[in-house]
Amino acid sequence: MQVIVRDNNIEQALRVLKKRMQREGVFREMRARRSYEKPSEKRIREQAEAVRRHRKLVKKKMQREGLLPAPKKVVRPR
Repeated sequence: MQVIVRDNNIEQALRVLKKRMQREGVFREMRARRSYEKPSEKRIREQAEAVRRHRKLVKKKMQREGLLPAPKKVVRPR
């Protein structure tokens, strides 16, 4: 993974690098590898993740079809 540093702006490059690593799931994997996870615990965690993904998909589908109200948009002042 490469990040280009422009105008010696290291802070900006670090922010971009962290965002890319977050998107790739590097931090999640590092936390998971800190300690051993039993196969039974891994199976339970993966099943729970699958249920969450499915529920999120169903919720989005229902919002698109108009059965659920769309989430309110947050307006952040600059």
